[in-house]
Amino acid sequence: MLTIERARELNDCHVHEHHLVIHAKNVMYAMGAMADYFGENREHWMAVGYLHDYDYEEYPDEHLQHTEKELLAEGVDAADVRAILSHGWGICSDVMPETNMEKSLYTVDELTGIIQACARMRPHGITDLEVKSFMKKFKDKKFAAKCNRELIVGGCAMLGMEVSQVAQICIEGMKPYAEDVELLGTEQ
Repeated sequence: MLTIERARELNDCHVHEHHLVIHAKNVMYAMGAMADYFGENREHWMAVGYLHDYDYEEYPDEHLQHTEKELLAEGVDAADVRAILSHGWGICSDVMPETNMEKSLYTVDELTGIIQACARMRPHGITDLEVKSFMKKFKDKKFAAKCNRELIVGGCAMLGMEVSQVAQICIEGMKPYAEDVELLGTEQ
């Protein structure tokens, strides 16, 4: 089973751009919260979340095309590789999310981008972010416009959950790590 330590070893050799590292951490913490919700192994889900954009920095136009062979060769379990590939379903991968882990990763990858953008606008960052405030920003298509809201809605539907429910889980899962993901705000 993939550990956070092993995920960091692999990812940190290929991902150096600061914003991509922060994104990996956001997804990692959100995936930990989703694992808790589903009663799954928190560290395992966090590790998969941290490693999900393994090839993105080096191959942004060929994202996930340099992942499967490389990670399998590094000893990453095939199910974990499949989960990573599934987060690009319909965009850069034909691997459809099937498990709760895969569906969660597919959904929170984009969702955490809007959470991050929303938290950065607040004096206290994510520390006092409420889902009600998040949902106002989510409904504003001009806000964090590059985040694919249709994908998020579709991912939540696959999970059998509402966007507000998944957002609440992710926000609460990210709050304890506000400093690590640079979302403490300006008035701490």
